[in-house]
Amino acid sequence: MTAPNPEQMRLARDARMVAFVIAGTMILWMGAQWLGWKMGWDPRYVFLFDLAALAAFFWALVVTYQIWRRHKAAGRGN
Repeated sequence: MTAPNPEQMRLARDARMVAFVIAGTMILWMGAQWLGWKMGWDPRYVFLFDLAALAAFFWALVVTYQIWRRHKAAGRGN
């Protein structure tokens, strides 16, 4: 059995971080929506949670694209 390549370890670490951000964002967003409904918050305040979730999902998309590009480049030997 061979030792993992440091680049593979970095890709795995980054992918795991993206997965945690996506899952955590979804849980926090759903909790904020429920809490806003329960407490009767004005929709414009709850919309701030929507914007924060969109920002987190966009960040995850960008990092996922970067991971894909690094993986593709490592496969070609570049």
